Amino acid sequence: MHLFSGEKFWPCDIADHLIHTTPHLNYTPIQARSDHPNLTDLDELNEFGYSVYLQSDDNVEERPAWLGGESNVPTKPDGNYDDDDWENYPEGDGDLLDDYDVWYEAGIGDIKEKGGERPDPTASVDATPTDTPEGEEVVYEDGSGVPTDREPRMVRRTLDWTAGKNHGSPGGRSDAPAVLVVIDKGDGVVDAFWFFFYSYNLGNVVLNVRFGNHVGDWEHTVVRFHHGKPKAVFFSEHSFGEAYAWDAVEKIGKRPVGYIATGTHAMYATPGTHSYILPWGLLHDITDRGPLWDPALNVHSYTYDYQNDTLRSSTKTPHAPVEWFYFVGHWGDKFYPLSDPRQYRFAGQYHYVNGPYGPRFKNLGRKKVCQGNGDCIIKQFVGGTRAKRWTGAGEGEEISAEDIARLGLE
Repeated sequence: MHLFSGEKFWPCDIADHLIHTTPHLNYTPIQARSDHPNLTDLDELNEFGYSVYLQSDDNVEERPAWLGGESNVPTKPDGNYDDDDWENYPEGDGDLLDDYDVWYEAGIGDIKEKGGERPDPTASVDATPTDTPEGEEVVYEDGSGVPTDREPRMVRRTLDWTAGKNHGSPGGRSDAPAVLVVIDKGDGVVDAFWFFFYSYNLGNVVLNVRFGNHVGDWEHTVVRFHHGKPKAVFFSEHSFGEAYAWDAVEKIGKRPVGYIATGTHAMYATPGTHSYILPWGLLHDITDRGPLWDPALNVHSYTYDYQNDTLRSSTKTPHAPVEWFYFVGHWGDKFYPLSDPRQYRFAGQYHYVNGPYGPRFKNLGRKKVCQGNGDCIIKQFVGGTRAKRWTGAGEGEEISAEDIARLGLE
């Protein structure tokens, strides 16, 4: 993944993020600042429900160092490295339509609580609407799931940097671990979800007004395999995203390359300026061939049974903690009220919005490789300059109608 060359908010370690935040029930601290949760007990906060926020211990406008993650900038290749091995070439499985009807739609889909459309038969309370970075979803209160002895297959695709001749280091390692979640959808279809975390999302600008900032930021890409062969790649972009045939995307060796936008960390298949239209304005994301991040060099990898909501650490990283995955709260601050001098509103949109929910709520059981539950167009080429038009709320968990009414913001 190419990060933006002028990025200010780099990848972050979720364990470090917990050290610099304190759990709040809405705006009320749940525990002392010195009593930070960790990755093995974060799920214990679920007793307080979905309105838990990991609030920054620092004023984010003062830009504390941990928020920017500068220490996690990926390493550069050493002087002896021959980058001929980073040659870009497509190597897929031929025609997109080959066994398309088998792998395009697989599994039974996820439940509404986790971003899908399948009803949750165990729901015990009314649905709570939320706006996540991946679109407006419905959240239900649920248990942690029933363990199962059936473990999905882990698909590994490794790149041997030393095969054939003597190499230096290719670089690309970040001290911020990525998260790999591999899910067996049945009939030979396996989805590999790569999640990337940042401690801060810098929102985009409309008419010289910036909106959509939030603490905590989860983005992802998905590679869909059929019988071990890659078929399609999905890149998340704000409340939407785009899918491409495997042969269409740029490669380094046999691995796909993506581009991460500055500030918002939206993911794209190409470098350049990416325009998109929301109901209240035209926005732009910018990507370039900045530092190359190879998430496989530092990763917590898991398998996940989405039907039983069971996450297991993989044999590759057997000691990776799993409890954090089940946390049902937000990975950042609750939106600041208008009485806070840091907050303002423009055209109904807020400068600061809620922090996001975690990977468990990103529709992991999706039938199609795209994030949403509607049509999923898999493009056979990249590029194009026409602005994309979307109706979603955009990046970040927006303020709910209930909160707006309760606080008298309208």
